[in-house]
Amino acid sequence: MKLSWFKSICRFLIASMLLMSLATARAGMIGADQVAAGGHGDRAIVMSTLDRADISNGLRTRGVDPQAAKDCVAAMTDEEVSALKDRIDAVPAGGAYGGGGGSSSGGWVIAAVLIIVAIIVWYNWK
Repeated sequence: MKLSWFKSICRFLIASMLLMSLATARAGMIGADQVAAGGHGDRAIVMSTLDRADISNGLRTRGVDPQAAKDCVAAMTDEEVSALKDRIDAVPAGGAYGGGGGSSSGGWVIAAVLIIVAIIVWYNWK
């Protein structure tokens, strides 16, 4: 009885580990020249954000050319760039972006729970 329960728990843990996301977080430092640039530092930070591969891919999937986005940022005033940078900073890291199109983690949690329950039921009825 105990061995069967132990095997069930081990299988549950293995299945849950396989379902976990193994993505890594990346952070970067800004250079002293960007800090010294003052208002232009915000522009450099926004431009470097647009240079990231995941942001460029996200823009392309939404039908926006990354170069056109950079051109728009270059044409903005310092106040507009500062407001845009503040909005970028307000977005939670790894969270779903507003405006639809992003997926929330709630759906994945429900799917994972249903899969785990299905595995446990299948194992017990086997």
